Amino acid sequence: MSTTTTITQAPTAITAENVLRLFPEVNTTIIGAARPSGSEDDLAGYDEEQIRLMDEVCIVLDENDIPIGSASKKACHLMTNIDQGLLHRAFSVFLFDHDNKLLLQQRATEKITFPDMWTNTCCSHPLGIPGETGTTLTESIAGVKRAAQRKLDHELGIKAEQVPIEEFKFLTRIHYKAPSDGKWGEHEIDYILFIKPKATIVLDPSPNEVRDTKYVSAEELRAMFGDSALLFTPWFKLICESFLFDWWKHLDSGLEKYMNEEKIHRMQETGTSTTFLRWTVAADDEDKRDGYPGMMIEKLFNLEHIRLIYWSQVPLGTSPPDSQPQCASNGKLARQKGSLMRTT
Repeated sequence: MSTTTTITQAPTAITAENVLRLFPEVNTTIIGAARPSGSEDDLAGYDEEQIRLMDEVCIVLDENDIPIGSASKKACHLMTNIDQGLLHRAFSVFLFDHDNKLLLQQRATEKITFPDMWTNTCCSHPLGIPGETGTTLTESIAGVKRAAQRKLDHELGIKAEQVPIEEFKFLTRIHYKAPSDGKWGEHEIDYILFIKPKATIVLDPSPNEVRDTKYVSAEELRAMFGDSALLFTPWFKLICESFLFDWWKHLDSGLEKYMNEEKIHRMQETGTSTTFLRWTVAADDEDKRDGYPGMMIEKLFNLEHIRLIYWSQVPLGTSPPDSQPQCASNGKLARQKGSLMRTT
C-alpha cells in the first residue's frame, strides 16, 4: 500500500529586518519588557503562577541562533506564532549523580505546556536579562549556564553552590518544533548541558513546577520508554532517540569529543514519534556522515548529490535501523518539493 506524506512549505525566514512586521509583539531590543501578546482569553483557566511566568522575556532568534529581539514567553509558545516561524532560545540540563544515574522530572499538572510529562532534569529558557543573553556562541553558552543555575533552584530547589558554573558542560544545540496542543507548542534552539556535580545534590522541588522526580540508569530509562502509560516531552524524546545514550556511555571518559560543537542539529518531531531522515551522500558533500538522523526535510531538499533517501518510524530509546530503505531515489526525490512517497 502506498501512502503520501505532504511536506508543508517552510514559513518566511525570520530576520532582524522583518521580525517586527511579522510579529508586532516582539521587541527589537534583547533586554527589556515584553509587549502584550494575543488575547487575555488565551490563558483563562490556567494556574495563576504559571500565567505570571508567561510574562517572562524570551530571546527571539533567527535560524542561525542570532538574537534579533525579545518577546514574552506567551508569545513564543503560541502555535499561531510558531507556525509563522517565531523561534526562541532554550536549554536542557541533564544532571547525573555519582552513580551516573540521570535525574528526571515529571512536569507539574499546573504547567501550561506539556503538563504531567516526563523529561530531563530541567528545561527552560535564558531570559532577556543581563547575564543570560549572548550574541556569540561563547557568550550564549555562558548565558544559558547562568539560566540553568537559576532554574535548577526555581524548579528543583538545587542551590547554585551545588551546581557551579564551571561544572556544566555544553555539548551541542538542537533546533526543533513541536506542538503541545492546538494552542501551545515549542520552537526552540535548545542548548544541551551535562553536569555531574561533585557536591551531593539536595532536592526540594516546587510542586507548582514538578510533580515527581526520579534517578534512572540508561536501562531503566529505556524501560520507561516501553511503558505506554508514560508521556515524555518531545525535546527529550528527540535527544534520547538521536544522541543521549551514546553521550551517556562516555560520561566519565570520552565526553570531550561531543562537547562545544558549533553545528546546530535541525530536528523535527511529528505526532507521537520522531521522523528520522537518513541518507547516503556523495564524498564531496559538506557532511560526509552516512545515515545521520534528524535533519529537517526542508534542509534535506537543499542538499546536493543525494544518492539515497528514506524515512522510518523508530522506537524510543533505539537507534534508527540499518535495514533496507522504505523509499529510495537516485537524487530526484531531493528536488521534488511538495510530497514524499513511501511504500508500506
